Amino acid sequence: MKQNDVVLRTENLRAHYILDVPGGQKVVRAVDGVDMQIRKNEIYGIAGESGCGKTTLMKTLYAAIARPLRLVEGGVYYTKDGKEFDVYALNKRELRKLRWQYMAYVPQGAMSIFNPVKKIKETYKDFLSSHLSGRTADEMFETAKEHIDKLGLPVSILEAYPHQLSGGMRQRVAIALAALGRPSVIFADEPTTALDVVVQRGVVQLLKDIQEQLHNTIIMVTHDMGIHANVTDRLAIMYAGRIIEEADTVEIFKNPLHPYTQFLINSLPQFGDTGERVSAPGQPPSLADVPQGCAFHPRCPMAMPICREQRPEFVTRGEHRVACWLAAEGGKADAAHS
Repeated sequence: MKQNDVVLRTENLRAHYILDVPGGQKVVRAVDGVDMQIRKNEIYGIAGESGCGKTTLMKTLYAAIARPLRLVEGGVYYTKDGKEFDVYALNKRELRKLRWQYMAYVPQGAMSIFNPVKKIKETYKDFLSSHLSGRTADEMFETAKEHIDKLGLPVSILEAYPHQLSGGMRQRVAIALAALGRPSVIFADEPTTALDVVVQRGVVQLLKDIQEQLHNTIIMVTHDMGIHANVTDRLAIMYAGRIIEEADTVEIFKNPLHPYTQFLINSLPQFGDTGERVSAPGQPPSLADVPQGCAFHPRCPMAMPICREQRPEFVTRGEHRVACWLAAEGGKADAAHS
């Protein structure tokens, strides 16, 4: 990967929830040593079971952390106009200027962000006046209409109140709002949650359309591997606060190296297959009490003695990297069928 292709990178990123409890503190290691490089003009996916730290990682990358979440170690480095900077070195004014015009965030439950007593157009005007000032109200409204129309959404939605729109339409409007400032990086956290499969398709297509129009980078979190297969260019698998495998999405699905990744892929239903789908046994560990060694070893049928003792580092095969002792020894797991 060329360095000038990188729009965002992290080094040993650690963000923990530090909670005061009777007798001391409880530390939840939600992000626990993440190294990643995300390229310009790609859709980068992050997958994993609920509770593995995906949303916390997104907030940390966006510099939207608040107590009890704390940045413990590492940095988040963006590249803008050919210059790299640490987003955590910015003051509040600089960070506010950067948001929405350079990076935007679509949180979980984004369909519920709208003020129920304001029409959609008022929300758009409020956004434009806060982040893209220097225009009259009429100019802002015209900008909103052009933006909505270009994304293939009906302009009439601007005259609607949130309750007059379906959940799927509100989600698409929220995503469109995030793209209004033409940001270089958009974070989308579980954008299809609580939507039926037909509506999910419309939301996913809108994300793809935005990426194609703006030639920007979208970082998308979802536990739905089917969506990753259809949308993302590269995919990271996260488990217990750490990325354990990363490659081009096609490569991940064709040649998953980590047993956990194999379980995620093999749990997907397939046309014509009436057999039982196999998921990973057991439950994910508490991020306040992560097992020693490889965090997946208590659930892994391929676990070896070393897995219980030492945490594996990344093994790299081209642009495919995996943190697994089996891969380090030159083998490949077949956990889902063992």
